[in-house]
Amino acid sequence: MQAVILAGGLGTRLRSILSEKPKPMAEIGGKPFLEYQIEFIRRHKICEFVLCVGYLHDFIQEFFRDGAAWGVRIKYAIEDELLGTAGAIKNAEKHLQERFVLLNGDSFFDFDLSALLHFHDSQRSEDRSSIGSIALTEVDDFRNYGAIAIDARGKILSFEEKTIASKTAKHINAGVYVFEKEILSFIPSMQKISLERETFPALLENGKALGGFVARGFFVDIGTPSGLRTFQQYVLERPPL
Repeated sequence: MQAVILAGGLGTRLRSILSEKPKPMAEIGGKPFLEYQIEFIRRHKICEFVLCVGYLHDFIQEFFRDGAAWGVRIKYAIEDELLGTAGAIKNAEKHLQERFVLLNGDSFFDFDLSALLHFHDSQRSEDRSSIGSIALTEVDDFRNYGAIAIDARGKILSFEEKTIASKTAKHINAGVYVFEKEILSFIPSMQKISLERETFPALLENGKALGGFVARGFFVDIGTPSGLRTFQQYVLERPPL
């Protein structure tokens, strides 16, 4: 199995403190954020990576190269212009196998990835229209994230946009996915497309199913200065791996 990491964003919200590096290369505890993601995936016995890169991609390629120093193998899918979260995956199509794990390049969720893979296998065996599974976590205030509604068996019913509604705990997308390669047939080539806003709703409208796996673990969006500080504190306080 492969892991794909979306590492091509502009990092606009971090521009004040990270002006000369791409966001995934923000240094925490002496190494870049992207290295923590690679290490997390490698702990779950996945050693094949595709990095979807764009903005200042040379920094990432020169640092990680082919991944041998980390005991992994890395390929790169380079975007000449930003294609959005779905467009970036489509741009990497030639590198992808039949099933892959996907991570957002600006969030970190320390949870049991193996359990998500098992959940996806179960969903897929029960319903062949199940094309992907999304790791979900709970937050007290989902207004900055949008919420996801699931049924008792973990099937996703709807996606709710960011809102000023209730602060009641909701499930949010934690930025870790398992997808069948079939998802690429629903993404047009060389267009800026969002997974969250366009591809996911289109899948449900076309009779495809998505699963939502509720997991526990440390979650943070490092795309803001406060989020980056939260992750820095987490790195300082967590026990050695």
